[in-house]
Amino acid sequence: MTGLGGRRPPLSRQTIVVTGASSGIGLATARMAAARGAAVVLAARSAEVLAGLRAEIEAAGGRALDVPADVGSRAEVQRIADRAVETFGGFDTWVNVAGLTVYGPLAAISDDDHERLIRTNFWGTVFGSLVAADHFRARGQGGLINVGSVASDLAFPFQGLYAASKHAVKGFTDTLRMELLQEGLPVAVTLVKPTSIDTPLPQRARNYMDREPKLPPPVYAPEEVAHAILHAAVHPQRDIFVGGGGKVLVAAKEFAPGAYDYLAPAITAFQRRREPPHDPEGALHAPIGAGRVRGTHPGYVMRTSAYTRASLHPAALAGLAATGLALGAASILGGGRRSRR
Repeated sequence: MTGLGGRRPPLSRQTIVVTGASSGIGLATARMAAARGAAVVLAARSAEVLAGLRAEIEAAGGRALDVPADVGSRAEVQRIADRAVETFGGFDTWVNVAGLTVYGPLAAISDDDHERLIRTNFWGTVFGSLVAADHFRARGQGGLINVGSVASDLAFPFQGLYAASKHAVKGFTDTLRMELLQEGLPVAVTLVKPTSIDTPLPQRARNYMDREPKLPPPVYAPEEVAHAILHAAVHPQRDIFVGGGGKVLVAAKEFAPGAYDYLAPAITAFQRRREPPHDPEGALHAPIGAGRVRGTHPGYVMRTSAYTRASLHPAALAGLAATGLALGAASILGGGRRSRR
């Protein structure tokens, strides 16, 4: 079905482009895709990290191509696609992962930092999506996976531009899906919305705070996002929340948006460690600190999300919901009987 798509080729028969492949979710996705037999096109600003990752994949018997590029430039994004065509004859799935953040109150952040964040997070996704869509038109099919965030639906004080960029990614992705549907192209478009994920994102952030940043709980492992992305590459879904905690927050905010606004002090506190900043400049303007999947989150990190695993199999999720309703009804009825007695 256009827009969502039916079952697509197995990963072992796919070539997958991954932007932001030098760190965090992108790095976890690239390694997992290669381990499952896909040919992987690795794109990021960190040339040395990409070269090392390509050598690692090839040493394990996989197929990889490294293309150093800044996704904030359409010409460089086009070069990623062109190199994929030259090397592998094209690509089947394009995954837009590249993203950064800035911690601090909106009024304190420089215009240059605001512009750089939007150029990477939003325009990088726009350029990647449009270049991929052009390729899929010529190829006759394809899969596009954009990594948004729970911040696509929620605002977070002291990460205002990050939330704005992810809201924009959601609006763009939904619109592109509708236009591809109207065009009649068999292109599957998925938006993945992770909750807090233990990647180096806070350590690589531009930081205006007087404390080292951290992620608000609950926090999940990056491999859980990679698993969801690669599931969508074969079994497309419209939207995937990674982390049941994020889904609960979004539902609560929809139910009581005014009440959510008053959580600002707590959300801000959850994003601050006790120690002073380690590297306030971060990787916003220069590709530093890449090469690691995991961050340094000081609290508990959940390895998997039962909600996400169930949501990847809608029948199982429906069964889980039905079980929850049945248990809830039994509890209510049981309480009523006890009251009458």
